[in-house]
Amino acid sequence: LSICFRTVEPLEYYRRFLKENCRPDGRELGEFRATTVNIGKFCCSITTADGSALVKLGNTTVVCGVKAELAAPAVDSADKGYIVPNVELPSLCSTRFRAGPPGEEAQAASQFIADVIENSQIIAKEDLCIANGKLAWVLYCDIICLDYDGNILDASAFALLAALKNVQLPSVTINEETGLSEVNLKQKNPLIIRKYPVATSFAIFDDTLLIVDPTAEEEELATGTVTVVTDDEGRLCSVHKPGGSPLTGAKLQDCITRAITRHKEVKKLIDKVIKSIKPK
Repeated sequence: LSICFRTVEPLEYYRRFLKENCRPDGRELGEFRATTVNIGKFCCSITTADGSALVKLGNTTVVCGVKAELAAPAVDSADKGYIVPNVELPSLCSTRFRAGPPGEEAQAASQFIADVIENSQIIAKEDLCIANGKLAWVLYCDIICLDYDGNILDASAFALLAALKNVQLPSVTINEETGLSEVNLKQKNPLIIRKYPVATSFAIFDDTLLIVDPTAEEEELATGTVTVVTDDEGRLCSVHKPGGSPLTGAKLQDCITRAITRHKEVKKLIDKVIKSIKPK
């Protein structure tokens, strides 16, 4: 089909492909784009981060850096540390974003990641406590989009999980005589990852048709989107449905089933990469 037709009637252009159970980029409706992940400071060139990962989902590219700092725990959570996520969609990643304060989409993505962390219990905040009521770790998880082509939620959740798997925290003790913290940079331990949350997003076309891993163009043409988050036990962590076309119970169950299958693929990919970078 001609480029002119795609420009003038983009929705009708897509419908002609969808009727044949395929998409303009050659994928089937249930097919994900090529997915790659690089883990560690040497792959991502973030030498100042305590853990990092670079994820590519088709053309969508995000990098996640985790920086650990020490702080006093909150009074009402004396035995817990903190996890502070932030998603940035800078103007360099797409013409749809402008420089300045975080836009609505970036804020929504940050809240989504915060909900994933809370609902999945990827890390027990108690594990971040060093001394009850005195000292705890704060993990600042900055996720930055370098190239935006849709499905930022899946890519961000993937990058977060991969980066956290790569975090090494130094041993910290409190000197009983001085009351000051002492950090041993020579002795580092990995984070305890309790769960493996993986997000799987779908676009809804014409209120009924589901396609996975939508591109930016597909998201704009869709009548709705839904993101399903599952963990390594096949448990449903959350469903993110920001308005748009409603889903029937059967359609939602179909999304959950596909998300569980996708989870196995993502976990296998992360485990393979981590195994390849471990010292022999």
